[in-house]
Amino acid sequence: MRGAALTLCLAAFAILAFAGNSLIARAALADGAIEAGAFSAIRLAAGALVLLPFLGRRPSMKDAPGAISLAVYVAGFSLAYLSLGAATGALILFACVQATIIAIGYARGETLSLLGWSGIALAMGGLITLLSPGGESVAVGAAVLMAIAGIAWGAYTVIGRSGGDPAGSTARNFLLAAPVVLPMLLLDSGLPSWHGAMLAVVAGAVTSGMGYVIWYKVTPRLSLATVASVQLATPVVAAIGGVFLLSESASWQLIAGGGLIVGGIILTILKPAQSAD
Repeated sequence: MRGAALTLCLAAFAILAFAGNSLIARAALADGAIEAGAFSAIRLAAGALVLLPFLGRRPSMKDAPGAISLAVYVAGFSLAYLSLGAATGALILFACVQATIIAIGYARGETLSLLGWSGIALAMGGLITLLSPGGESVAVGAAVLMAIAGIAWGAYTVIGRSGGDPAGSTARNFLLAAPVVLPMLLLDSGLPSWHGAMLAVVAGAVTSGMGYVIWYKVTPRLSLATVASVQLATPVVAAIGGVFLLSESASWQLIAGGGLIVGGIILTILKPAQSAD
């Protein structure tokens, strides 16, 4: 019971960090305080620096899949948030994350019980509710970029789940991914403001670097289906944060969709415990 409570607390912290990434990126990029290239580069560099003491060993080709997935995620994420709202971006991102993780799980032979399927269906119903007509219009190009980021994050999550040493793996991934996004600086038209640079540092060092270490520690304790569903809480947290911190509009979709997502998560978390009886 104590182990389950610890897992729940760590997962909750990771979800807050993921939502924080969306809120920070939207606040920095939408106001023009920093552009996508600089935000991506500073974010990854800050994460690499704060995690450097945990590096463990020198990066090698074994770390390349995680590093490339991380770089693609960060690049797509930053470019998409030039246009998308915090909540909408998080919704598209984690819908694609969930689809990717579940697809990989099937390819590896993982199966779902009726309870697990019900939880995923309920959570996806929540996403559909949140994206139902009446919200903001979504730019297709930005949505595609966020979908690519979601696929990359799903792959990154699975890679981290199967590896050991979460702090060391995350540190090596950040260190290798930082130079990969440097060409994005050519897309920027000017230098970032101090405010924008500081937001990128916080996103890299705190909500990304430390948040990902914790997520890497949590994911081996959960099935891939549960990992996928738990992350669906992020759009709800991001939407609430967008309302109170970024003055984004609230709607009935947020309340109804959020309730469905949380209910779906509970069902998928209960599934492993029932299977063990």
